[in-house]
Amino acid sequence: MKTLLKNRELSAFLAILALFAVLVALNPAYLSLQTLGMIFASAQILILLALGAALVMLTRNIDVSVGSTVGLTAIAIGVALNNGYSLPVSMLFALSVGALAGAFNGFLVVALRIPAIVATLGTLGLYRGAMLLWTGGKWIEGLPPALKSLSEPVAVGISPLGMVVLFLAAVGAWTLSRTAFGRDFYAVGDNLAAARQLGVAVNRTRMIAFTLNGMLAACAGIVFASQIGFVPNQTGSGLEMKAIAACVLGGISLLGGTGTLIGALLGAFFLTQIDTVLVLFKLPAWWNDFIAGLVLLGVLVLDGRLRQALARHQRALKYARFQPGNRGGKHITPFPKRKKEVA
Repeated sequence: MKTLLKNRELSAFLAILALFAVLVALNPAYLSLQTLGMIFASAQILILLALGAALVMLTRNIDVSVGSTVGLTAIAIGVALNNGYSLPVSMLFALSVGALAGAFNGFLVVALRIPAIVATLGTLGLYRGAMLLWTGGKWIEGLPPALKSLSEPVAVGISPLGMVVLFLAAVGAWTLSRTAFGRDFYAVGDNLAAARQLGVAVNRTRMIAFTLNGMLAACAGIVFASQIGFVPNQTGSGLEMKAIAACVLGGISLLGGTGTLIGALLGAFFLTQIDTVLVLFKLPAWWNDFIAGLVLLGVLVLDGRLRQALARHQRALKYARFQPGNRGGKHITPFPKRKKEVA
C-alpha cells in the first residue's frame, strides 16, 4: 500500500489495467489494439492539457483558462487555413497565439502578483470573448483535408499527431527528471524562498511554465481541429477542470513540487477511458461527468486517508527508534525526567 501511495504513476497504471479488464470481461471483443488506439486518440487533447497544467501546478500555481485557449487557438488555425495560408504557417500561427495567451497569464501572476486562480479566471472569459468576437459567433468549417489527415492512423493505430503527443510527453518527462532546468520547476513549487536562495530564477521559471502551458493548449487546439474537421463556437468549454482532475489523479500535488508528467498522462488516459467505456456500453452522456467526478473524489479521499496513515506510521517509527535499549538508534528518552522540586 505504501508503494502505491508513493508511486502514483503505478496506481494510475493499475487503475487503467483494472478498468480495461472490466471492459474485456464484459465484452471480450474489446481486447484489441484497436480499442487502445481509439481510447488514446480520444485522450490526446486531454493529455496535452494535462501536461501543460502539470507544469504550472508544479510551480504551485493553477491555470483555469486553458479551455478557452484551446478554443482560441483552434479558431486561429482554422481562420489561417481558410484564408489560404499553408498548414505549417497556420500551425505556427496557432502555437504563437497559445504562447502569447500563456505568457499573458504568466505576466499577470508574476509581474502584477495577481493570484493565479483569479488571473486565469479573468483570462478564461477574456479569451472566450476574443474567440467569439473573432468569428462573430460562427463556426469555422471547410478545413482542408491536409489537416484532417494528421489524425488518421498510420502505425499501430496511432496518427502523426498522436506520435507528436507521445514525443512531447517523453521529452517533457526526461527534461523534468534529468536536467537542472526541469528540477527548477520542483524547487519553485516546493519552497519558493529556498529556491531563491539557491539561485533559481523563480520568476523566469513560472513565466516559462505558463507559456509552455499555453503552447500545449495550442497543440490541443490543433488536434481538436484535425480530429473534428471544424471548430464550433464553444470549443474547449470545460476542458480546464478535466485537465486539473487528470493531474490530481496522476499524482500532481495542488501544493506544488510533487508529481511527474507521466502521471499526468496516465491520469488523462484514465479519465478518457471512463468516458469511452460509458460510450461503448451506450450509457447516457450525462453520466460521464458524474462518474468522473465520483472517481476523482474517491481518489482524493483515499489519498488523504493513506497519507495520514503513512504519516502516523513514520512518526511511530521515529519515536521507536530513539527509545532506550533500541540498538538501531541513540539511547535517549523522548521525555526526560524532571528533577524533584524541593519544598
